[in-house]
Amino acid sequence: MPVSSPLRQFLQWEKEIPDKIFLRQPFNGEWKTWTWAAAGQECRKMAQAVKSLGILPGEHVAILSKNCAHWMMADIAIMMAGCVSVPIYPTLSAASIKPILVHSDAKAIIIGKLDDYEHQKEGIPENIISISVEAYSNHTAITWENRISEETPITEVYNWKQEDLLTIIYTSGTTGIPKGVMHIVSAVDAVLQVVTVQLKLTTRVQLFSYLPLSHIAERLAVEMNAIYNGCTISFAESLESFAKNLADTQPHCFVGVPRIWAKFREGVLKKMPQKKLDLFLQIPLLNTVVKKSIRKKLGLSRASTILCGSAPIGIELLVWFKKLGVNILVGYGMTEDCVYNHFETHEFFRLGSVGKALPGLQTKITADGEICVKSSGNMKGYYKEPILTDEAFDDEGYLKTGDIGECDKDGFLFITGRIKDQFKTDKGKYISPGPIEVALMQNTDIDQVCVVGTGIPQPIALLNLSEMGKLKTTTEIMDSLSASLLALNPLLEKFERLEKVVVIKEHWTVENGFITPSLKIKRSLVEKKLCSFYPEWFNRPGKVFFD
Repeated sequence: MPVSSPLRQFLQWEKEIPDKIFLRQPFNGEWKTWTWAAAGQECRKMAQAVKSLGILPGEHVAILSKNCAHWMMADIAIMMAGCVSVPIYPTLSAASIKPILVHSDAKAIIIGKLDDYEHQKEGIPENIISISVEAYSNHTAITWENRISEETPITEVYNWKQEDLLTIIYTSGTTGIPKGVMHIVSAVDAVLQVVTVQLKLTTRVQLFSYLPLSHIAERLAVEMNAIYNGCTISFAESLESFAKNLADTQPHCFVGVPRIWAKFREGVLKKMPQKKLDLFLQIPLLNTVVKKSIRKKLGLSRASTILCGSAPIGIELLVWFKKLGVNILVGYGMTEDCVYNHFETHEFFRLGSVGKALPGLQTKITADGEICVKSSGNMKGYYKEPILTDEAFDDEGYLKTGDIGECDKDGFLFITGRIKDQFKTDKGKYISPGPIEVALMQNTDIDQVCVVGTGIPQPIALLNLSEMGKLKTTTEIMDSLSASLLALNPLLEKFERLEKVVVIKEHWTVENGFITPSLKIKRSLVEKKLCSFYPEWFNRPGKVFFD
């Protein structure tokens, strides 16, 4: 019997449901579709093109693209050719793209949908073969369309073995230089086989892809979910059309990071203030109508499996959505463990936790509180970095996650901080900023927050205002943030209590480097750019002010 692998799963659905829709890509507001058979033919031709260009099985091919149908077909074509995929975040600058391409030993790169290719192309070395997709207005000497029209489909697709290296995924860089995480076929296969059963993922359903496919969560939850379960994937055309594309799709399974859920809530409250919403939810006749209407406008009317991961999410936000009938299940994992870690399920969930260990996962918590895991999902190591690989595992082969946590008596895991995020104040006390930040985010006037305190006696909070917050007057914002401070501080240990709240004028974004492509704050960059101001801010009169 053939070994189970992502490619084998794709071939199965291509054979069983050739005429069903696999991919839906919007172009200028109109959906273009590919059936499983049509996508398969296109992938086979591109796989033959890869071979014709002299790229051998086992060699590395990069993908630089936003989420789109051609991202999926590029990955499948790379698998058909027996090559190793190297996805690259589509928002990276030329200066960040080049070292990844060089370090990964990429022989070729497939260039898909991008916003700023003209400034990114300088990051592609001349010795790397570039294949661009003309449909997204990118042009190189070799194009996807030309090769598809010229090539005959590959006759024998690569026969993957469980121990074969499938992909190298470069981390998003919250803690420094990206590292290339190596995952073999069996790691991806094991995760999908286990998660499909645990989360009761169903076949032939609608999925929506918008979080970066170069990130492990989207790669598995959408691409691999579709390939293993015969699902249809729809894509967002642009940030402006995101809401419409999602509403048009109404996916059955949806994944969001905490920031997305906060944005969703902000959008709802813009149209219906909290007091009005609370009133409607208290009226039996209106309750069901309002909840149904909101879920449909969000694009979640059919969603039965709704997940959140990548960063901590506040209990208050989970409860808020639950009142609307949106039950968010929290999962925990990282690139290095291929998200073979802890998940909540419809049967087993506990507010504030990240769920229970997936079957087959071994978990231990060290004396220092660090969570360590061992499973068939663990990476083979960091590409060309044996020392860093050794440092990532303990003597028993457990992956050191870098997260601090604890399990309750029922096996639910609670994340309480991250080792590298901890800092020491002048008083010599270590602070774990994560839980404090999550608590502050209950205030809908806040978009992003970073709690810091190196070199000062007490921690302070640096934050960006949300779109709702920006509409308020300075006095209203100061009152709002002061109220949050007064409510939060009594709940903290004395050494954790926030001395000040500073509203930072410069908005932290992916483009200016303060946010990773997976929408997490780069704490190290915030510290580097702003730490010299900490003493001044700490000693300034008042509790809340603008920088």
